[in-house]
This record gives sequence, C-alpha cells and structure tokens, in this order.
Amino acid sequence: DLQQKVEETELLKMELQMLETERVRLSLVEEKLLDVLQLLQQLRDLNISKRALGKILLSTLESYRDPQPGKAHLFEVLDTLQQELTACELLHREPMEQGQSPQSLSNALVISC
Repeated sequence: DLQQKVEETELLKMELQMLETERVRLSLVEEKLLDVLQLLQQLRDLNISKRALGKILLSTLESYRDPQPGKAHLFEVLDTLQQELTACELLHREPMEQGQSPQSLSNALVISC
C-alpha cells in the first residue's frame, strides 16, 4: 500500500512539473502576443496602409509554408511576426514634419515596409 502511495506521489509530481512547464510556455506566448499587438497598434497609429500590413503578415506566413502544428510553431510564427513588424522602417522614423501631408506619408509607408 505504501509503494502505491509513493508511485501516485511521483505521478502527481510529474504532472505538476508538466503543468508548470506549460504555464511558463503560455506566459511566453502571451508576452510575445502582447508585443505583436503593441507593434500593430503603433503602426495603426501611424496610419500604415492595410496593404502594407497585409504584406508583412503574408511575408511572415510565407516563412512557414509547411506548417508543423504544435506549441513551438505558434511561438515561432509570433516571433517572426514581431521581427517583421519591428523591422518596419516606419517605426524608426522621425515624426511627420510640418510640410509633409498624410497622403505622402501613406505612400511612404507602402514603400518602407
């Protein structure tokens, strides 16, 4: 009876460890997703065109043509999308100058991303 209790305890410890590992993984995915959403919000605030955003998203998805469904794949896609968004030159530009019109800015957005 004591041996059975020891085995059950070991199984519960392993299950607890797996749950903790999953919790950490989900926290990392959540942080990455928040980073991506913040970058998207910044680009939206800069009036980036839907076309430019679409190109960034399609570029990211093209990187993963042969999807490997699973937990690691999701994180890789989010990480790549974050890198693509971060690389967008628009986020690193100076604020719009007085003489620059919003139309000329939107044209620059399509070219810069």
